[in-house]
Amino acid sequence: MGKNVTQKLIESHAVEKNTLSGDEIGLKIDQTLTQDATGTLVMLEFEALGIPRVRTELSVQYVDHNLLQEDSKNPDDHLFLRSACKKFGLWFSRPGNGVSHPVHMERFGIPGKTLLGSDSHSCAAGSLGMLAIGAGGLEVAMAMAGEPFFIKKPKVWGVKLTGKLPDWVSAKDVILEMLRRHGVDGGVGKIAEYFGPGLQSLTAMDRHVIANMGAELGATTSVFPADDAVRHFLKSQGRERDFREILADEEAEYDEYEEIDLSALEPLIALPSSPGRVVPVREVAGREIYQAYIGSSANPGLRDFFVAAMIVDGKQVHDRVSFDVNPTSRQILENMMDMGVLGKLIHAGARLHQAGCGGCIGMGQAPATGRISLRTVPRNFPGRSGTKEDQVYLCSPETAAASALTGVITDPRELGMHYLRFTEPDTVILNTEMLIEPLPEGEPLALEKGPNIKPLPDLEAMPDSLKGPVLLRVGDDISTDEIMPAGAKVLPYRSNIPAISRFVFSQIDETYYDRAMSFQKQGSFVVGGANYGQGSSREHAALAPRYLGVKAVIATGFSRIHLQNLSNFGILPLIFADPEDWNRIEQGDCLSLPDVRSAIQKGKSVRVVNLSKDETYEAEHRMSPHEVEMVLAGSLINLVKQKGLSSA
Repeated sequence: MGKNVTQKLIESHAVEKNTLSGDEIGLKIDQTLTQDATGTLVMLEFEALGIPRVRTELSVQYVDHNLLQEDSKNPDDHLFLRSACKKFGLWFSRPGNGVSHPVHMERFGIPGKTLLGSDSHSCAAGSLGMLAIGAGGLEVAMAMAGEPFFIKKPKVWGVKLTGKLPDWVSAKDVILEMLRRHGVDGGVGKIAEYFGPGLQSLTAMDRHVIANMGAELGATTSVFPADDAVRHFLKSQGRERDFREILADEEAEYDEYEEIDLSALEPLIALPSSPGRVVPVREVAGREIYQAYIGSSANPGLRDFFVAAMIVDGKQVHDRVSFDVNPTSRQILENMMDMGVLGKLIHAGARLHQAGCGGCIGMGQAPATGRISLRTVPRNFPGRSGTKEDQVYLCSPETAAASALTGVITDPRELGMHYLRFTEPDTVILNTEMLIEPLPEGEPLALEKGPNIKPLPDLEAMPDSLKGPVLLRVGDDISTDEIMPAGAKVLPYRSNIPAISRFVFSQIDETYYDRAMSFQKQGSFVVGGANYGQGSSREHAALAPRYLGVKAVIATGFSRIHLQNLSNFGILPLIFADPEDWNRIEQGDCLSLPDVRSAIQKGKSVRVVNLSKDETYEAEHRMSPHEVEMVLAGSLINLVKQKGLSSA
C-alpha cells in the first residue's frame, strides 16, 4: 500500500518504531518557532530546565505580536528575548521584521522537516511539505532541549482539490469552505492533507493561507506536498538548495476523504464571532462597514496586497471606512514599494502599519463599537480585536478591498472590473538583515531581565482529593482569548504571571479574579462545554488560572492544544461521561473529587460529587500515561526536575 505525505513525514521522525499503530506518536523536532507573546515564557521555562543551549537543528525567536511601546514593558521583553537568543543559541528576528509564519516560510522552512511552534498558526509551514504543529510553550521549550514531542495518533484526512479557482475567488475562500462544511472543531484529532490536480493552480503562498487556518478547524496540522510550486517559491527566495520533493504515492490511502471542486467556489465570509459561521458574501452584501483590514498571517503573501491594490487603484475608499494595511514582513513591504503596490494602496486611503501582527492580536486598529470590520485575519473571537462589542467578519483580500470602496459588504464579482491575476515573480527583493544569527558557543552570557519579568510560580503536586467551588460555568467554543485576553492592555504582562492573572476570564466575568483569589489556596473548578479552549496556543490561559487556584476543568470537550496546556501545568482536564451533566451543575456549586489522585493512576474514570446538590457524576480523563504523571507532579517542569532530561 502506498503512503501519503503525512505518513512519510511521521515515519521519518518517529522516535520509536511502529508509532503509527499506537495511541501516541513521539516525534523528533527539527525546528522550533517562538514569538514574543508566548516566547518570553518559553525562554523562562527553558532557563528553568537548566539546558545551556538549544539542541534542535534550528530555533527562531520572532518579535511580531507586542510591537506597541506604550511604556517599558514590551521593549524590556524584546531585549530579554534578544539576550536569550544569544545565550541559548537561537536566531532572533528583530521587532518590525515581520510576522513569524511568512518570515519563517521565506527564510527557514524546509520540506521534510518538523516544526513545533508556540503559536497555533505554526501549522502554516505545512504549505512547504513540513510537519508543522502548534503547541504550548512548555512543549516547545522541551523540544528546544532535544526532547521528542508526543501527540495522540491523528487520523489523516485527505482533501482532494480539483478544478481551478474562478476570478474573484482565492485561497481564503478554500479554507472558509472547509470551515463552512465542518465548523471550528471538524478537524480535531486529524491532519488535513491536500492533494489532487487542483494543487497545480495554487502557489506556495496560496497553500500557506489554507494551512494557516487549519488551526481554526481544530486540526492537528495541515500538510501539502513539496512539489514544483514549493520549488518555485524556494528558488524565488534564493533557497532552491533546500528543496526536496515529497509527494504522496499513487496508491496512498486516507482515513477520511473530502473533495472540493475549486471551480465551484464563490466568495465566502465568516460572520461574527466565530470562524465557523461561514456564508456566501452575496447573502450579507449591503451591510454597512467601518473597517477593511488587509494582511496578517492568514493572508500574508505579496499577491494579497497586489490584488487589493489593483482593486482600489486610482480610486478612494469610502470616507467612513478605515482601510488598514498590515504588511506581513519587511521583505514583502520592500517588494510592495518596488512594484508600486504600496503607492496605489496609500493613494487610495490606506492606513499603513508596521510589519507585524497588529490588529489581528488586538494590538491597535480596534474597530468602532458595534461597527462591522472586514478582516483577512484568521480569527474573529469575541473581543479579540480590542473592541468588546466588535463585529469582525473574516474574508478574502478581494472582498475586503471591494467593500472598502463601496462602504458596504460587497461581493467583488459585482464591481464590474476586470480581474487582474497575480503571477508570482521568479525573483524578489530579499531582506535578511533583520535576522540575527545565533552566536557560537563560548563565554556564558547573562539574560537581560526588566522589572516586569518575574520567576515562574511554584506549582504544588496534586493532593489525594480535590474540593472547591465552581467559580465559572461557560458554554461551547470558549476560546483562549476569552480565558486569557490578548491586546495592548494585557499581553505586556506575559512574563509576569501574578499580574496577567488579573485578566483571567475578564471578558466573561469581571468579578472572576477577586472571587478566585478568595479560594486560591483551597482551589476551585471551571465547568465548560464543547471545544473548550479553542484558538490561540497561549499557555497563559492555563498557567494563569492555575496560579489563581483552578485545580480541574470539567467540560464536554477540549481543543487539542489547550488540553495539553492544562496537563502541562497540573490542571486536571476531565470530560463528562454524560454531556447532559453539564446542565446539572451551576456556578457556585461545591464539588468534590474524592481520591482523585488514586483514580487517575488506576484508570480513566473519575467520580465528581456535587456537595451542593447531593449528586454524583461520572467523568473521564483522556490523558496519556505521561500526561497523568505531569498532572500528579503538578506540572511538566516539576516532572522534569524529578526525572531529569535525557542527554540526547
